[in-house]
Amino acid sequence: MRRDVTCGRLAGMIAALVLAQAPAAGPAAAQAAPVQAAKSDQQRKLEAYQAARQKFEEEASAYWTAIADKRRARNAKRRNNEEIVLEDYVLTQPPVYTGPPRPPGPSAEPEPSRRDYIPVVADFLQAAKEHFGFVPQRPRSEIEFKRAYAKVAVGAGISRDQAVRIYGFEVGGNGVYDTQAGLEYSREARAISTALGYNQLLTTNSVNLLSEQGDLFIKALKAKSVELNGAARDAMEKKVGVLTRMVAFCRTVPNRWSELEKLGNTPQGWGVHALNLDIDVGPLLQTHKLLTSIVFARQKGFKGALSAAELEMMNLTGDGNGFDIVSMPAALREQVPTSNFFQRAGYGRNPVASRNNTVAKLLAVTDQRMDRAATLQGAKDLAAAF
Repeated sequence: MRRDVTCGRLAGMIAALVLAQAPAAGPAAAQAAPVQAAKSDQQRKLEAYQAARQKFEEEASAYWTAIADKRRARNAKRRNNEEIVLEDYVLTQPPVYTGPPRPPGPSAEPEPSRRDYIPVVADFLQAAKEHFGFVPQRPRSEIEFKRAYAKVAVGAGISRDQAVRIYGFEVGGNGVYDTQAGLEYSREARAISTALGYNQLLTTNSVNLLSEQGDLFIKALKAKSVELNGAARDAMEKKVGVLTRMVAFCRTVPNRWSELEKLGNTPQGWGVHALNLDIDVGPLLQTHKLLTSIVFARQKGFKGALSAAELEMMNLTGDGNGFDIVSMPAALREQVPTSNFFQRAGYGRNPVASRNNTVAKLLAVTDQRMDRAATLQGAKDLAAAF
């Protein structure tokens, strides 16, 4: 019995000695526990976000693939003179991400830190001078440009109502000839695209128009040159030479939007875009952006005159998608989502189309904006120029 007690005491002493020699939990250990817990919580949040985001991306990818598939099918039906019906459109709205927010921290996917640089008017001017030896002849006043634009528009068969209301929608009722998207109200803001002028031409639009209509523009400038004398005639003939070189440049690639877009994003393409600022060529470019849409609709069999809002749909979404909208019966316009006429990225950048998410709503809000803009002085001045 005594042996058992002695052994028990000995075991207790050894255990006490071991505990005494073990390092005590200090401040560092106490701090490590909450840090580890925070890391575990961060990881759980990240995994939940990633799972939700992946599910959303799968849904969104399937949705926008369906949009593209339906568009191709409609184009094929039109080529075969077949009737377009409601089922030829995607009738649901695009999926919206509603999962947990992306958690902060270096373990989550970083947001893009910068956007691709968007050139502005100063860049267009510098590129024109550097690559083509060209300095646009700027108007002496805004009224001078409005009068030049109105004269060209009338000659092209564009009505005052179409021109003034589209001007109001695109650049507001007080927009000026060198207005760039994102800089409508402050030159200190950030440009959101290269869209420029009364009808907001992109660099690709300018390159495309010179590729297709360049000979017509050259002919128009030569006709002006005949009426001039002395230094003015010399300047116009020099401008014809520059325009001729620019047209040749724009025809160095096939006349496909993807190829023209690449060309428009080069410094030389920026230089071509500077033509919109020239008192002689700018009105031609701005007018023909609308005229080509009117011609496109006629060639597709559209009868009658396009309303300003309908013409704006072609200006806004491109001729193919725009014609899809304007040729749609009224009953379908109430049901067809606007997403059918956009690429995913373009739809995301267009809050007007995403908020007014059916064709009928988009046309209605377009008319409302045009009505408001028409009351402002710039729109009144443009109307008076016709």
